Amino acid sequence: MTTQNATTPTLPEAQRGPAEKLLDLVLGGSAHLWHNRPGLDVNGVWHPAQGAKPDLVRRGTPVQPGLFVPSAVKLYRQLLDIYRLNTDLMAHFASYALTQTDWRDLKVATCALMLVQSHSGQPVREDDGSIAFHDDDFRAIGEAMLLHYERKSTRMLTPKAVLRVAELLESPEIARLNREAGFGDPASRKPPLGRWKTVATKWLRLREQNLPMLQGLVKAGYKETLKRIARKAGYKPVSQAFFEVLGWKQKQSAAGHRSVGLEGLTLVKRERFDGLSEAEICEWIELERLSYKEVVGRLPKDLGLTPAIMAALLPSLSDRDLRMLTPTLEELGLMSDPAIRARWEKAVATATDQRALHIVKNVRSQELKAKLEEASDNAAKAAVAEATAETDVRVMFLIDKSGSMEGAIEQSKEALSRILAGFPLEKLHIASFDTLGTVLKPKASSRAAVQHMLQGIKASGGTAHAAGVHALHRAGVRVPQEAKLVVIVVGDEAGESGDQLVRAFRECGYTVAAMALLLSVASTRGNTVRTCAGLLRVPFSEVQVDQFEDPYQVPRVLKALMDAPTATGASQSGWVERVMRTPLLKVA
Repeated sequence: MTTQNATTPTLPEAQRGPAEKLLDLVLGGSAHLWHNRPGLDVNGVWHPAQGAKPDLVRRGTPVQPGLFVPSAVKLYRQLLDIYRLNTDLMAHFASYALTQTDWRDLKVATCALMLVQSHSGQPVREDDGSIAFHDDDFRAIGEAMLLHYERKSTRMLTPKAVLRVAELLESPEIARLNREAGFGDPASRKPPLGRWKTVATKWLRLREQNLPMLQGLVKAGYKETLKRIARKAGYKPVSQAFFEVLGWKQKQSAAGHRSVGLEGLTLVKRERFDGLSEAEICEWIELERLSYKEVVGRLPKDLGLTPAIMAALLPSLSDRDLRMLTPTLEELGLMSDPAIRARWEKAVATATDQRALHIVKNVRSQELKAKLEEASDNAAKAAVAEATAETDVRVMFLIDKSGSMEGAIEQSKEALSRILAGFPLEKLHIASFDTLGTVLKPKASSRAAVQHMLQGIKASGGTAHAAGVHALHRAGVRVPQEAKLVVIVVGDEAGESGDQLVRAFRECGYTVAAMALLLSVASTRGNTVRTCAGLLRVPFSEVQVDQFEDPYQVPRVLKALMDAPTATGASQSGWVERVMRTPLLKVA
């Protein structure tokens, strides 16, 4: 977030506070740190190697699957910067990231930072050496993030995430950042891990003491991950059952200190299904309640994944799994089964990201394609509903279609088709403008309707943002006094002076609570919207239009943009206020 006043159109870097930098972090990057496929590093940005254009291949450096270090360093530096400026904000943001978002890699990074940062509850002493009080123990927030458990929740850290916290901290580049921040011994060759080993041991102990939890993780495909966590934490099980569930054969160490798991182990083996019939495999799946991940690698090569086996595996699949496996379900002919189709439709209705738009490319049926696009719409709607649950928010979209937008207008249309479907039509007001404003109304709250509404827009003419405001007022758009108006401009900001746009809002009786710019630049940009926000003394947020190409970024950005400030004229983002209201996590 960048907040301006009447004389300063933009904030210099030195004046940008932690709140502005936190909002920039959320609006300005997807921060995918781990990738499960080969990629290309193009100027510090990850691109998939498969299907890459020749130009990208030529400019890029091949990278293996796993942690993409440039993204990790960028995100961790941003988090460190916010931490240095306002430790309390960082503590609340870590709690918010875990409990209020589905941004998995952000949770890993914030957890890693909280586990190693220097506020660890140490005593603060008087001049005579007596203890006056204890410092805040923000490392306990990192502990609570790892130990947080909520049955069937998708927002607690998975075993893979627990391991990734350590892997991130062990990365030489991240270890160097932590040492520079004073979080570890600068002379030590070992990377600072803070409390990770201690809390990972607690995490494993809880699961060893509750074997159904441990067995469930093994069935979910985390067996090797659990072994790696145990090795990295130096975990010492208290019973042989831990090794038996993991099918982990033990041998005496060189120092001869092993006492558990050396004799009488009854290993739980995960054998292949070679030699079994389809019916027998289905029986095993139902009897052992096996998961999709457990089964696919054990199927006989001459049998493979059949419709019957897939149907037997359906109870183990999450809604997200079902959406991702749509092409497989279609290929196996299972989408014609009423029960399976009903379960899939429920999964579409509960989408929290727009990844379905990528899955569409691998689906043949036009009906299924339309339904997957509906999943994208549902993700946007859920994000808007969550952000506006506490306040009546009205949204005014002003779309720049002037001549300066030639070359950028199509990208703007694609971004708008991903986000506009999330808004209730009765609270959404849209106008395009050059020197003339034109009111736009989608015929339905869907991606298809938005695309239809935008298809005739072409870049031409001059630029007058105020023309769009006046067009909406002439069309009868009024905002209730108790509602908060968020104005979102899509374009390059080139146009009239900011005070002219301010005058248009005031002449039309619109009291603006917050402004945002979806920046789409073909060549150069202006400063109309930023200056206007500064003169109105309301929060201003900026996000690059290309951020909406990331299927996970759309819900995050909408939540941040739609949280209008709690009081008219406040310069603080409502989203940052919501972060600060998040209770700090505590170890149970």
